[in-house]
Amino acid sequence: MWKFEHSETTTASAGQLWQQYADPSRWPEWDHETEWVTVNGPFATGTTGVLKPAGGPKTKFRFVEVTEHRSFTDVSMLPLAKMHFAHRIESTSEGSRFTHTVTITGPLSGLFGRVIGRKIAAGLPTAMRTLSALAEAA
Repeated sequence: MWKFEHSETTTASAGQLWQQYADPSRWPEWDHETEWVTVNGPFATGTTGVLKPAGGPKTKFRFVEVTEHRSFTDVSMLPLAKMHFAHRIESTSEGSRFTHTVTITGPLSGLFGRVIGRKIAAGLPTAMRTLSALAEAA
């Protein structure tokens, strides 16, 4: 198993953060490691989509959990591995604390952790700071 987690605090409310999450086609605005995202329905549990990472192949995903203003998790299947990408929001007295957790499981999780995970881990803090700034400005 391979895992990486990063948290940020923001003055943005959970609702302001959620607005940024709820339109996946706009994720590339804050995650510059993502070229584009399409979804086949609403931002809800069970909806599927396709994401194009910068410099990588298109990846199909499914939202396996969506709880408005609190959390969502999407899952992508890799050859002999599975990648879970969890996003959580906690309200604080100053705004919100939000956490992104990427977990890769399966027989090839070590390989994908080195190949894909390392790039995700390197870009995630910057993406989350950009997300925070966009949410605060909303």
